[in-house]
Amino acid sequence: MFAMKLTLILLGALLYLVGTLGWFGWLGLDLLCTGTTEALLYAFGGTCAWMLFTFGMIVHIIKTARPTAGGR
Repeated sequence: MFAMKLTLILLGALLYLVGTLGWFGWLGLDLLCTGTTEALLYAFGGTCAWMLFTFGMIVHIIKTARPTAGGR
């Protein structure tokens, strides 16, 4: 069971890293270099979506690690 959890954690971390590098290293920069209003709005929206996903993932990790935190 531990090996399965470790595999899922490592796979999730790898996918998050690839997604982050793909967004900021390729798609986001390409949209910013295009310079049109539509591309800039897509870049802004994509970055906001990335930040929301990151925040949600952090909250999920904290709640999984400490399920009783916040509740009395």
